[in-house]
Amino acid sequence: MRAPPPLLLPPLLALVLSLAACDATPGVTDRAFSASGEMIAMSGGPGGAGAACFTCHGLDGQGDRDATPRLAGLDQGYLQKQMEDYAGGRRPDDVMTRIARGLDQDSRRAVAAWYAGLPADDKARPAPAASPPPIWITGDAGRGITACSACHGAAGQGAGEGQPAVAGQPAAYTLEQIDRWKSGRRRNDPRGVMAAAVQGLTDEEARAIARWLSGLPASPGPASASASASASVAAAARPAASRETRRPDRSDGA
Repeated sequence: MRAPPPLLLPPLLALVLSLAACDATPGVTDRAFSASGEMIAMSGGPGGAGAACFTCHGLDGQGDRDATPRLAGLDQGYLQKQMEDYAGGRRPDDVMTRIARGLDQDSRRAVAAWYAGLPADDKARPAPAASPPPIWITGDAGRGITACSACHGAAGQGAGEGQPAVAGQPAAYTLEQIDRWKSGRRRNDPRGVMAAAVQGLTDEEARAIARWLSGLPASPGPASASASASASVAAAARPAASRETRRPDRSDGA
């Protein structure tokens, strides 16, 4: 019986593992593991291998397509804000708070920049629903629900600086975030815009939004980008009564 072929590792990951085996001076090792955003993602920086981002988010930042979100291709400012909010306790999480607090601000900035620079991969996504849930486009003034598209665009691709893309994320992750906003376990949205926006959603509406978003491409094409912009303009033009919880000038809540 032939022996199995040797396990081939990406060059940087192989370097990380070899450095981890070295008996280096404290401080020197930390600097080596924090030399770049990619190194931090692969090594965990000063937090060590147990804090390595790739163990949950994958070598290419695509997540697990189940419950762990994609980081690749998201806005750098949004990613860095989330890291700062994890570290500062504004977005508490058993795993991410510990990891973010193990990095200094420069390291959090570097790893955010690295993930933002990775391509968003749209392969193997579930087929999207034929059309978005009505609540996504129109909201419901009677229940104080603002149209989701006002901040996140008609196709979930975001609508300008600080209005994050939410398309192409696992349905389970999106549902969990909606639940955290509703319960107050997540509270890092400026002016409470996300907490207010989801309070009136039914469980069925939340599931429909999450399922629809999970089937959308992570990277917008020219047509969907234009549609997102049009939806935002239309939402802003509706009577004030339908926009009670309308987005502020800047919102980082996804």
